[in-house]
Amino acid sequence: MRRTQALGRLKTGQMNKGEARYAVYLDEQKLAGAVLWWKFEAVKLMIAPNTSITVDFAVMLASGVIELRDYKGAKAMVTDDARAKMKVAAAQFPFVFKFIYPAGKVGSGWLEEEI
Repeated sequence: MRRTQALGRLKTGQMNKGEARYAVYLDEQKLAGAVLWWKFEAVKLMIAPNTSITVDFAVMLASGVIELRDYKGAKAMVTDDARAKMKVAAAQFPFVFKFIYPAGKVGSGWLEEEI
């Protein structure tokens, strides 16, 4: 049986263009010493029976803090379901949870929204 995916959805572990740009940014932060480690789609958290969340980027800062960051192309793209799952996860797990958005045009930087 073949599984189908939503239109425009990539295979697990494959980054879209925006996520790939953010990965380049994380690599730059790693070279600068602000980030010690990061991995794409590395952490899956069970937040309720039959309900999980896989955040796009797990990031360890130089301070040792682990942030779970979910890339969105724009703030308007965060669904109610995604926001609710992030809030539930943030209440249950000892990580910092953030949504990440492009600040504007490519190369304009990134906006972070902590949950």
